[in-house]
Amino acid sequence: MREIIIIGSGPAGFTAAIYAARAGLKPLLLASSVEAGGELMNTTEVENFPGFPEGIQGPELMLKLQEQAEKFGTEVVLDDVTAVHLAGDVKSVETGYSGTFEARSVIFATGSAYRKLGLHDEERLSGRGVSWCATCDGFFFKTKTIAVVGGGDSAMEEATFLTRFAEKVYLVHRKDSLRASKIMQERAFANDKIEFVWNSEVVGIQGENAVEGLQLRNTVDGSTSQLPVQGLFVAIGNDPRVHLVHGQLDLTAEGTIAVEGRSSMTNLPGVFAAGDVIDPHYRQAVTAAASGTVAALDAEAFLAALDQAEAEASDLVTAS
Repeated sequence: MREIIIIGSGPAGFTAAIYAARAGLKPLLLASSVEAGGELMNTTEVENFPGFPEGIQGPELMLKLQEQAEKFGTEVVLDDVTAVHLAGDVKSVETGYSGTFEARSVIFATGSAYRKLGLHDEERLSGRGVSWCATCDGFFFKTKTIAVVGGGDSAMEEATFLTRFAEKVYLVHRKDSLRASKIMQERAFANDKIEFVWNSEVVGIQGENAVEGLQLRNTVDGSTSQLPVQGLFVAIGNDPRVHLVHGQLDLTAEGTIAVEGRSSMTNLPGVFAAGDVIDPHYRQAVTAAASGTVAALDAEAFLAALDQAEAEASDLVTAS
């Protein structure tokens, strides 16, 4: 039986693994068979992760994190988790091909997935003008004309933030009114760089090697039009990857795993969570990594307390 199993291979998962491995816990990290490395594997230049003043490619950063985790003794298995059983002293994790693993503690670092438009060219031009994170990629669109898709607070926040860099920001929304909070709407309406494109949805992304324009369809009369832009930011929400824990772990109103205060402790002893799966707001690589640190330290303390309790119980039996 393992001391600790970490599910997820983004910054939170690998950072938790680094700390757990250095504590001598020999963690097992289960990474997806097809999405190992998390969302950063789809990111080109990362310039806001500390320690890389010249920037670093997303996949290269994840490779370095994995190498560091393995250096200290983490075992990484590329397999998909299909079910978990978290109640009781022994936690079990079932995988698609590698069988079932057991451990005294588990850290969930499964992240979240950005909602996508579902267009073919959305994937093809990812990192070439298509993005889901303004704070990650906005810097690369200085003096450009770009579009943001969405109508909620996230879309207003992304559009407003992007005006720091872009020459013009179109905000494309499929209705004629926004669902964003009043204050976020007022900020967007007051910004001279933002122009709203109402009753419209993106049905095509144009460009061979980079985004050159969008094809829009009017949701009222069905007519189509072209919108020349050099970037597209999709801000229609994201979904925490919590399907494995439904009915076992408490969730927040935002759908993330609920934890106690600033800790990583869930409602079940020995089960911890870190990264975007507990964070509905910041969703940055560095905050996820910090959260992974917290989870590893919490798990280490939990296991140490278990060992102490078991030792005391053994002493009582011997004394009697």
